[in-house]
Amino acid sequence: MFEGWDAVVLARAQFAFTMSFHIVFPAFSIGLASYLAVLEALWLITKREVYINLFNYWLKIFAVAFGMGVVSGIVMSYQFGTNWASFADKTGPVIGPMMAYEVLTAFFLEAGFLGVMLFGLSRVGPRLHFVATLMVAIGTLISAFWILSANSWMQTPAGHAVNADGQFVAADWLKVIFNPSFPYRLVHMVLAAYLTTSLVVGAVGAWHLLRDQHLAGARVMFSMAMWMATLVAPIQILAGDQHGLNTLEHQPAKVMAMEGHFQSHKDGAPLILFGWPDERDAKVKYAIEVPKLSSLILKHSLDAPLAGLDTVPRENWPPVPITFWAFRIMVGLGFLIMGLGLFSLLMRWRGMMYQSQLLHRFAVLMGPAGFIAVLAGWITTETGRQPFTVYGLLRTTDSASPLAAPAVGSSLIAFIIVY
Repeated sequence: MFEGWDAVVLARAQFAFTMSFHIVFPAFSIGLASYLAVLEALWLITKREVYINLFNYWLKIFAVAFGMGVVSGIVMSYQFGTNWASFADKTGPVIGPMMAYEVLTAFFLEAGFLGVMLFGLSRVGPRLHFVATLMVAIGTLISAFWILSANSWMQTPAGHAVNADGQFVAADWLKVIFNPSFPYRLVHMVLAAYLTTSLVVGAVGAWHLLRDQHLAGARVMFSMAMWMATLVAPIQILAGDQHGLNTLEHQPAKVMAMEGHFQSHKDGAPLILFGWPDERDAKVKYAIEVPKLSSLILKHSLDAPLAGLDTVPRENWPPVPITFWAFRIMVGLGFLIMGLGLFSLLMRWRGMMYQSQLLHRFAVLMGPAGFIAVLAGWITTETGRQPFTVYGLLRTTDSASPLAAPAVGSSLIAFIIVY
């Protein structure tokens, strides 16, 4: 069936499909675990019944999301051994220990306290139960720490050496773990998880408020979610800007693809808002652009020169159209989320927070926006790193297993059917 197909392309498609399915669950469970900890803390402090009712409401949803994240995450490890054996062999001495640390420090912590969190309130008492909830929330953040550290090392490798067998080995574990892009990516992803959760919680609260403005639980949900969107969305945009500057320093070709800069600009580069990147002609067709604004954003000077993809060998170009559009979807949704937060702040100031049906409908429509933005961000990050798995050091074509296309294609179809 897949005779004549490229096995590497099929393996990449399989990883992209399973990764896209998986990432939405950790993004949701990281934020939801922290939200549950806050709800339980507020219940312990205030004794208001509404907080424990909301805790029990979202706890069931968290259990499903957490379970789906675990199951779909196992599939990712499976593919390292089947489709990406060369990558696993070459990077195993670096990536392997970090994955093990994630299991030992995060997964065991979460698994150890999850049962108490789910079923133990009446058995261990409120205070010990809150400790269990807090441990699960901390565990999700530790998990994000190790996973993002490993992925960031692939983006900006540091602290390693290459042994006689061509394997990457750690020469300095601190430099491996705290590689140049890791702090920026960790902050950006954790904030994205919190915003994703706040949008879901806000959409559920708004859905109920559209039917009854006086529901106490819906009011609390909606108010807390909108505070998160109001306060965190601007911080996320600032964090994304800092992450972009870091990427420009360490992965310039990725930024060139994100910005659609095929040509270098010696006296200020335009910000291309929209257009169609054409790799064959090396230009963005039908471009709508703002003169010199890209240089102002990236270099903080209108006339600062910016290099383009014409300075990069074509075989090292990322897939520009995918990276270009995924980046715009992520940024556009980020500004929409900030707009929702500011609109809710205006309605709160006017005393119309729970009466404004326009605000509630806007919040319901924005419910999935966090998931879409997370997916778009990951697509930007991963396609922008191509054609490398370890940026600048290990090419994707040299990372794949020596499998025939039909073998990879059949497992891809099996995943699609099962999922």
